[in-house]
Amino acid sequence: MTAGDCAEAIISDLGIDSPEDVDVDAIAFDAGLEVIYEPTVGCEATLVGFENRGIATINPGPVVGRRRFSVAHEIGHWHLHRGRSFKCRVDDADNNLASSQPLEKEADTFASHLLMPGPLFNPRVDSGKYPDFDVLADIATQFKTSLMATFIRLATCNRLPVVVACYGNDGRRWTLFAKDIPKRWFLKRKVDEDSFAYDLLKSGKERRQHGKQSADAWFENDDAGNFELSEQCVASFGGRALVVLYLESAMLEAQPDWNNYNGGK
Repeated sequence: MTAGDCAEAIISDLGIDSPEDVDVDAIAFDAGLEVIYEPTVGCEATLVGFENRGIATINPGPVVGRRRFSVAHEIGHWHLHRGRSFKCRVDDADNNLASSQPLEKEADTFASHLLMPGPLFNPRVDSGKYPDFDVLADIATQFKTSLMATFIRLATCNRLPVVVACYGNDGRRWTLFAKDIPKRWFLKRKVDEDSFAYDLLKSGKERRQHGKQSADAWFENDDAGNFELSEQCVASFGGRALVVLYLESAMLEAQPDWNNYNGGK
């Protein structure tokens, strides 16, 4: 069972059928984990435990989505990595995605599925239209999650041909492809001057609605100029750009690109 499957099994077992019923404190208590909100030093959350009882200490910051993700993250450690103690930097998954810490990534995956379980989240992105940032912000409000966590869940739910990525002036920080996007597509490491993300990084101009773009603004492939995609971008932590790309259907049907093959994304 994957980390996501484990989280969604808990939601199912508890009979939760609406976003407002995902009470992370109650879920933690049911698992034998006490949640305490008090300032932490050098981290966003800690977890200590003995046998079947544990204590998660969560930094009581002002952002509800971040607090909830921190609690869900520690519940993930409790279920997946019991017997260990943790001091976690739960920066809306941004730091963990850019790192090589498998246990932290597993806990993030668990948290994402616990807060936005597929049976509740998927119908909200299956409207027939690709959701723009305003729609995704409304979904985030319903689930009481951060925009970052919601965008990441959009990619991992694999319902749409979407790529979510984070870029800074120094290049790509991390990227998530929907599972069904062919591995023949290779995202550029640096932001292209023709992209909306370039304008965001240079002048702070966000693109919150769908904007048509030639695929060669984002992909290295020689034939990328033959395709189009939709780009949106908003400001993220540390002056970075959070980017959402929706690929046109022809990109999903394109033949393998052996000229650029490098073994995968």
